[in-house]
Amino acid sequence: MSTGTIKKDSGFGVAQLILFISIAVLVIFVAWPVLLILFNAFFVDGSFNSHDFYEVLTEPETFQALINSLIIASMTTIGSTIVGTFFAWLVTRTDLPYKNFMKSLFLVPFMLPSFIGALAWKMLLSPNSGYINKFFIETFGFSGPVFDIYTYHGISAVEVMYLFPFVFIQVCGALERMDPTLEESARISGAGLFTITRKITIPLVMPSIMSGALLIMLYSMAHFGTVAVLGIEQGIYNIPTLIYEKIHQSGGSFESIRTGTVLATVLVVSAACIIWAQKKILSTGHYQIIGGKSFRPMELKLRGLRYPLLFFCLAYIAFTILLPTAVIFLVGGVKTYGLPFTMENLSLDNYKYILFEYEVTKDAIFNSISLGLAAAIITMFAGVMISYVIVKMKVRGKGILEFLGMLPFSVPGSVIALGVILAWSGQFGVNLYNTVWIILVAYIARYMAFSLKANSAALEQVHDSLMEASRSCGATMWQSLKDIVIPLVKPGMISAFFLIFLPALRELTVSIMLYAPTTRTIGVAIYTLNEDGETVMSTALAGIALILIVVGQMLINRFTKKVEG
Repeated sequence: MSTGTIKKDSGFGVAQLILFISIAVLVIFVAWPVLLILFNAFFVDGSFNSHDFYEVLTEPETFQALINSLIIASMTTIGSTIVGTFFAWLVTRTDLPYKNFMKSLFLVPFMLPSFIGALAWKMLLSPNSGYINKFFIETFGFSGPVFDIYTYHGISAVEVMYLFPFVFIQVCGALERMDPTLEESARISGAGLFTITRKITIPLVMPSIMSGALLIMLYSMAHFGTVAVLGIEQGIYNIPTLIYEKIHQSGGSFESIRTGTVLATVLVVSAACIIWAQKKILSTGHYQIIGGKSFRPMELKLRGLRYPLLFFCLAYIAFTILLPTAVIFLVGGVKTYGLPFTMENLSLDNYKYILFEYEVTKDAIFNSISLGLAAAIITMFAGVMISYVIVKMKVRGKGILEFLGMLPFSVPGSVIALGVILAWSGQFGVNLYNTVWIILVAYIARYMAFSLKANSAALEQVHDSLMEASRSCGATMWQSLKDIVIPLVKPGMISAFFLIFLPALRELTVSIMLYAPTTRTIGVAIYTLNEDGETVMSTALAGIALILIVVGQMLINRFTKKVEG
């Protein structure tokens, strides 16, 4: 019995039909919007026009946004790489106490929305009304604020708090699988801890460090939330926030769309360069650190530094995660923003009002949950179909699917949103603008790659002989898929569902570009309420969002353990 991939003739026309539908889905939802951005950036009235492209880029406002994006992304990347690498080294290569627990804690920022963290740090370190600045002024008699969060350093510091897990995860994986022979040899030769780390460990895991750093650069370049909350007030715009301001201030005029497409093109080119550099680094053969045997990494003794470093790690988590989270819930419970956190000033009335009475937030919660569910279900089933073609079928053209399937993963959310505006605003006969459907289309485009990754991994584990045995017994291809493949990949499908539902629940970058007054999502409602001066209402809704996210993550973890068990 053959164990190769399913052959081209595994069912008359079925493979070609699935391939056609799969390509059509990705072209309509992913490729077409991105191509429209590139076309509108370089073509005016059907004619190529690079002069206008150059003029838009060299306008002081847009040029400054480009510079700001590079400054913030560079500072965030450097800071996140240092923090992530240091903590990864601590929890994998030293005898730090409670290492597994600490590793779990360092992954917590990965699931929290950074724009909610930015909102919390705005309330803590705002020069005029920040709680920490007020504490220093009232307690120590400072004449003015000690900290100012509305700066490049402030924005980058907040992004570092939530993005360092990109490096942390990759470096942890590399360090845990690394052959410790070279480190042990250096130690026998008398090299100290610092020398071994600097000259052997770090160089060997440098590809993983650089890969994580490039992901952070890509994410930070395209990040809307933190810069919108902390930068716009002081005139600090990056590319996504400038696209948003241009389009919403002008009501979607041609000139604003034109400027947006030029800036979006810059993001696409930047993303392409970053992805290329990442692949180049990972494909190099100069750093072969994983051998054929199973190794137990060498554990370096911290001696007297064990508990001081443990305290430092706990203090870092408390300061960067617990403190801002506590502030969100406390401010959401006060009667008026600025009142001290005393029992007489705190209640649950704001949370009750947000959940059961205030129409804006009730609609936002409903929209986010329904959009998240719809996007997760659609992409889950579409992802299974497309992944099946990529993994199991031998048909011409499936390489196109692999490229289109990964395109949303490398294209920033603001680019997806702008492309969807161009594609579905009536120009081609279908007008979804200012409806909830245009947000759903954008979610499907943005999160398709998540579904493909999860379902492809599940399908890789289903041996081809099962399908071939079913076909040899007379079952049709559809019967084999229904009775054998789908039940076996169901855990991967459910994993894909949650991988899409939770990010969609807290999504802001795409939704802020596409929302109408009646189609706000949770992220948009939090942001717009804060911009309107409704600080207490925005933080109360942010607290509810955090509860939904944490509960959802707990359900995912419980389901994952159940499946693995």
